[in-house]
Amino acid sequence: MPTQKSDGSAWLHPSRLPLGSGWEGHCTAPGHEGAIPDSPNLREGCSLGYATTCPRLPPVRAWDAIRFAVAGENESKVSVAYVCERNHLPAEHGSLEYRVHDGVWAALHPDKRIQKMAQCFVESWLRKSHPSTPEVQNESSNEQS
Repeated sequence: MPTQKSDGSAWLHPSRLPLGSGWEGHCTAPGHEGAIPDSPNLREGCSLGYATTCPRLPPVRAWDAIRFAVAGENESKVSVAYVCERNHLPAEHGSLEYRVHDGVWAALHPDKRIQKMAQCFVESWLRKSHPSTPEVQNESSNEQS
């Protein structure tokens, strides 16, 4: 679970990462919630997906990686597409909408992990493409519609 943006020195090309930059965080694997991954696991597994060398990887899981992309944008919103992968195949997909003017999500994903990663992705994307846009709000301040 990403919690803070990394300084970027751990990755050669941080903008190519699934969340658009490097992030630090904690584990959400059952029985290991809150554990802090070491740097090699963070760089080579957690931040990329398919963390097959991670000792905390649950044997049964819904997906191995989550990918995000901006599917469209205008002055008022950014549409974010996501795909959850399992064995390199799509297992779930959908889209989320971020409202630029008020800095909140139109609706939240029911899985808080996906929502948090989408939030980090949009934050990274906005920093690069729209540096004057207000920061992305955390999910506790968002409204469901």
